[in-house]
Amino acid sequence: MDIQIGNRLIGKSHNPFLIAEMSGNHNQSLDRALLIVEAAAASGADALKLQTYTADTMTLDIHEGDFYIEDPNSLWKGESLYNLYKEAYTPWEWHEAIFQRANELGMLAFSTPFDETAVEFLESLNVPAYKIASFENTDIQLIRKVAATKKPLIISTGMATIAELDETVREARAAGAADIVLLKCTSTYPASPENSNLATLSHMEQLFECQVGLSDHTMGTGVAVAAVALGATVVEKHFTLSRAEGGVDSAFSMEPAEFASLVSETERAWQALGGIRYGATVAEQATMKHRRSLYISRDMKAGETFAHDNIKAIRPGLGLPTKYLDNVIGRVAAIDLRKGTPLSWDCF
Repeated sequence: MDIQIGNRLIGKSHNPFLIAEMSGNHNQSLDRALLIVEAAAASGADALKLQTYTADTMTLDIHEGDFYIEDPNSLWKGESLYNLYKEAYTPWEWHEAIFQRANELGMLAFSTPFDETAVEFLESLNVPAYKIASFENTDIQLIRKVAATKKPLIISTGMATIAELDETVREARAAGAADIVLLKCTSTYPASPENSNLATLSHMEQLFECQVGLSDHTMGTGVAVAAVALGATVVEKHFTLSRAEGGVDSAFSMEPAEFASLVSETERAWQALGGIRYGATVAEQATMKHRRSLYISRDMKAGETFAHDNIKAIRPGLGLPTKYLDNVIGRVAAIDLRKGTPLSWDCF
């Protein structure tokens, strides 16, 4: 069943809904943020998404112990959580200008809230939908708050177990969310194709009876294209003007030309799905003549017997099908036949 966000219908009968996630790639410049909006629109994104939080709504102003990133594989090793969120957050006073520019360019715009105050703020801007980040999908109080708006709810699955997702979906529906999309998401940055496990999509769709999609942290378009082939109706990718210019999420973000390729390639994948069909399509009818069929391979006189030296299975396909060859051998020509005549039942 289709879901409507703004003026856009989302579902398997429509081309994939592509979200450009700005995150903190604005590098604390509103001018750069607006340029990202313009580039996303020019690249063909259906929607632009922000993240709505402050460092104080995310964590405590502590710079050691549990609040310090020591993971050697993390892009943010050596940062405290507080400083990271302070660097990455999108000032709330920018939201209205960013949303307005997106709407002017024909894109939808919404956000991921990280606490209840962010939901209240986004409601004041009348956002058309909400996204729940993978690390927040077990925050039941936040889920209830967002679901109570009765707006479409897109949830990244991340590390959630089936039991956790079941609780999240049940709570969201009980609180008023009628339209839910679950996005398969691997919470590593960047993610690898090997850890994407896209086969989960169809299982998740059947289990939770909702639309599914992909929040993709892999590089390139291949994983997203595969997801669409497996039933994804929504694809989200982080977006930046240039990875070389840096930014908290730039290392796994798409540049404009890459996002434009994502748009075209996922649409091709969706178009290619079609339905279950055998036999020639309308477009193939003209090429049916290139099949093999039975033809007279040398001149014959009436009364002459058909044999392997005067009948041949060749292209084009305008004669009798080759399966009748054994039925034809030994029969007698009813008329004179010239080399190159397509064999028909009238020839006997």
